[in-house]
Amino acid sequence: MPVILQTVLLLGLSNVFMIFAWYAHLKNLSDRAWYVAAFASWGIALFEYLLQVPANRIGFQTMSLAQLKLLQEVVTLVVFVPFAVLYMHQPIKLDFLWAGLCLLGAVYFLFRS
Repeated sequence: MPVILQTVLLLGLSNVFMIFAWYAHLKNLSDRAWYVAAFASWGIALFEYLLQVPANRIGFQTMSLAQLKLLQEVVTLVVFVPFAVLYMHQPIKLDFLWAGLCLLGAVYFLFRS
């Protein structure tokens, strides 16, 4: 499997855990003390790091640090938008499209040879 594909898949899975660790407590634990949410988030974040660290190590074999970071941001947006709309019931905004287009422009500039 190509390095970039391995990296994207691992970052995608990592981001699913990251998004839930960072934001799901707003919906699921809003009636609990903040420290309960913090401990729950730390538990979820462990799985994020178990995927994110290998993803970055694999990706860094062929990508620069800036390319790797930008790839992470693109993957985060791709995971975050469905999470926000489907799980958190946030309205779809045209700003999601504009943010995505800005990231695509950044991808173009960092990945062109």
